Amino acid sequence: MNQADAAKLKFDCLKKNLQSLGSVLIAFSGGVDSTFLAKAAHDVLGKNAISVTATSSTYPKRELREAKRIAKQIGIRQIIIESEETEIDNFSRNPKDRCYYCKKELFKKLKDVARKNGVKHILDGTNYDDMDDYRPGMRAIKEENIVSPLKDAKLTKEDIRILSKDMGLATWDKPSCACLASRFPYGTEITKERLEIIDKAESIIKNIGIKQVRVRYHDNIARIEVEREFMPLLLEHSEKIIPGLKDIGFTYIAVDLEGYRTGSMNEVLKDGN
Repeated sequence: MNQADAAKLKFDCLKKNLQSLGSVLIAFSGGVDSTFLAKAAHDVLGKNAISVTATSSTYPKRELREAKRIAKQIGIRQIIIESEETEIDNFSRNPKDRCYYCKKELFKKLKDVARKNGVKHILDGTNYDDMDDYRPGMRAIKEENIVSPLKDAKLTKEDIRILSKDMGLATWDKPSCACLASRFPYGTEITKERLEIIDKAESIIKNIGIKQVRVRYHDNIARIEVEREFMPLLLEHSEKIIPGLKDIGFTYIAVDLEGYRTGSMNEVLKDGN
């Protein structure tokens, strides 16, 4: 059995699981996973599926605009709430389990929305591959009884991209978009001002045609991660990128020769630090 056929079987399992839930609220960011889940839930449950998007300084403005557009295309009801993680001390101090405190606060807000709308279950877009990464937010998912139907159906990121393409979702090839807080080394304080700097820095690079980029914050140094095939394009536009990043507060601009990779800030954890 090829991967496409295997993905369809998992999709059937997902739809059966969604049907059994009755009514759901989806934590919706507009990314690959949550868009696929929102579409599937809306197709199965109709008006008994709603999406909630939380805005904050950790969530790029361009992503909020995209999430609104996608929700409208899907036809699912979208509720937008405010969630400012930088006001949570355990988050802003940026410990290794930062994501736990972020998710814990978010799920409490989602529970309030679910209660007001008579919704039984809260869903998140955790997929089967996410089990292999360092994700302290998983503890909050368990503690708050959040349902992760993609993971439960053993749908991997590649499965979701294949099925999303079949469903005509524009997000099928969308680059991964992690929270802006992931750009900071553990222990570096996260503030609204610093998050805004990162958002602006990545927008400068995306405007030259590079979709997948991370600008990692190392005080006055910007460490840029792009896929290796785009490094020549990055250098070609250096005369635009360098002054742009210096204008927003960086002194030195560096390109990471290892290229873009998810969770590069977690590499310090491999040695048990």
